[in-house]
This record gives sequence, C-alpha cells and structure tokens, in this order.
Amino acid sequence: MKKALITGGCGYLGARLSKYLAEKGYRVTAFDNFSPSKYNHWVSLMEEVIVGDIRDEAAISNLVKNNYDVVLHMISLDHQKSEDNPNLVSAINIMPTWNLLDKFTKRGLEKFIYFSTIHVYGKLPNEIIKEELTPSPQNAYGLTHLLSENICNYFDRKTDTTCINVRLSNSYGSPVFKENNCWWLVINDLCRTAFEHNKIQLLSDGSPQRDFIHSSDIYRAVEILIEAKNGELKENIFHIASGNTLTILELAHMVNKVYKERYHNENPIYLPDNSISKDMGNLKKVEKYSFDTTRIKKLGFHPQTNLDTGINKLFDYLEKQYENK
Repeated sequence: MKKALITGGCGYLGARLSKYLAEKGYRVTAFDNFSPSKYNHWVSLMEEVIVGDIRDEAAISNLVKNNYDVVLHMISLDHQKSEDNPNLVSAINIMPTWNLLDKFTKRGLEKFIYFSTIHVYGKLPNEIIKEELTPSPQNAYGLTHLLSENICNYFDRKTDTTCINVRLSNSYGSPVFKENNCWWLVINDLCRTAFEHNKIQLLSDGSPQRDFIHSSDIYRAVEILIEAKNGELKENIFHIASGNTLTILELAHMVNKVYKERYHNENPIYLPDNSISKDMGNLKKVEKYSFDTTRIKKLGFHPQTNLDTGINKLFDYLEKQYENK
C-alpha cells in the first residue's frame, strides 16, 4: 500500500484524514508542529508522527529522505491569522508549498495534493461555480492559497509529479483531539450552542450562504484522488463540496429540527437584534450559488453523509464528551 505524508496531520482535518487512510491500509506519517494529546489508538495507526516546523527547510529535507508515494499538504494559517504580518503569512501559507515540491519532485514523488479553498474565488456570483471560474480573492487567506495553487500548477507542468489542487468548501464534523480548534465552524458551533445552552444565536441575519460537506466525505474524495490514474486526471483542480448550498438561517432551522427529534425539545433561534426566527421569512426564495462537482464525480465520488446524519453525529460526539466529564 502507498506511503503517505500528511503535513498538518494532527490538525482538525489532518488527524481524521490520517486515521481514515491508515485504516484503509496506507502507511501514514503525520507531520505537525505540536504533539497531540494521548490517543493511543490513533498513534498506533500511524507509521510515524513527526513534530516539526514546516518553515524549517532542514525538517523538510529530512522528510524527503523517506520516499513517500504521495504528499498531502494541509498546513495553513486560518482566515484571521492570514491577515497578519505578510512575512509570517507567506512563510507558512506559501513558501512550504514551494519547498516541499522543489525537494520532493527531485526524488520522484508520484503525487502531491494541495488543500486549497473556495475562498480563492472571492465574491461568488449566484450561479453554478465551475473550476474554470477566474479566481479573484478578496482576502489574504484566499490570495495565499491561490499563490500556492499556482506553484502546484508550475510543478505539475514542469515535473513528472502529478500535482493536484483541491478547493474545499465548508467542512464540519467532530475532531480527533481536544486541541483541534473546530468549534468556530458554523455547523459545529450551532450544534454545540444548542446542546450546551439550549439556544441558537446567529451573528447575522442568516442570509450568508455556505456549501457544507462532512469531513468523512472529504476523506473519501481525497482517497479517490490518490488512487486515480494519471490518464483519468484530465484536470488538476477539483472542487470537494456537497453541491448543495444553504443559507445560515436554513442551517439553523435544520439543526433545530434534528435537536427536536433527538431531545423532544426546541431551541429558540435568536437573530442579532434578539428577535426569534420562526421560519425562513424572506430568505425562502433567495438566489444561490452552487459548486459544480462534475469533475470529482466523474472519478466516482458522491457525498454519502447528508446534513441530518452529519448533525446527528455531532450531537453523538457532544453527548459522549458530556458523559466523560
């Protein structure tokens, strides 16, 4: 089975992806800048867990010696931190992509998968969004990911390594480690607030739109890309999304519906002015964008975890955490 390196392998998405691939039989090395809390089962699945700084070229040089078949690069500052000092942001969000590809392609790496974001597009028009849409990032987070995408495109053209950019929509799902900061994610936050405080508090009027995909579906899509033969990959940019767009208000009412079915109780949904939302109101007929997922579907990917199931899984996790307190 293939030997895989996952940078950011102890992070929110990285830890779950590392576990998923290891359970599928991949020989997984997780590289991260912190040592996670004790989780013996997860650690036992890994071939190696390496703690290091992705900015350290010596650390990257040591990784190259291990002759991985595939590198999955997931390290990036988040939205807020990406607005900080440009030198720091480029040192973490951009230069490691270049350094990894420069060194690994010279050692005959088979495949490199870069985890980008739909934020490279900037403001989205209310239409079907295809990968051909010209990116126009509106923040440093989107800009730095687009620059790393271009680095991948360069090495895809100039070397024998297949370099793939995956543009992720909004993920959700439970974490592996308590250190994984994932509760700012919209669905995670709404479920935890409902579970712990018996209410849902929106920070907007609920009109912002999001495409939500469960983390388990992301890992299945990534596995398909790892296993795809070069002849099957006509392009090197792929959306990983559900293809279903909701407003935040619609989502809040979905979380409330699942909560009511589970606990036979209902949470008030508070809007920023402290009024309570009873229904969709004027947002029922709002125009929406949607992400075209034809490319990844042609390789055999179809989302398997619908929102009801994903929300229930989050409540399962929250219940377990409450019982273990």
